[in-house]
Amino acid sequence: MSLLIVSQLSKAFGGVRAVNEVSFELAQGELLAMIGPNGAGKSTCFNLLNGQLRPDRGSVRLDGEELAGLPPRTIFRRGVGR
Repeated sequence: MSLLIVSQLSKAFGGVRAVNEVSFELAQGELLAMIGPNGAGKSTCFNLLNGQLRPDRGSVRLDGEELAGLPPRTIFRRGVGR
């Protein structure tokens, strides 16, 4: 069973799509690395996961609870942060 499910996460700034339909699932104890050049959207993706930014589209679910749209402090208390 997946602990973290990210589905079709997207974010654009003006006409620039920073994150485009990112999806992945992580089970408890699994690790995921995001690698890429400057400007690839890694930091934006993390900011979407931890609530610093709201996604334009998609969902972030932790243990079945939707996190997208919750305040960053609430998300941090659930265990998601940098």
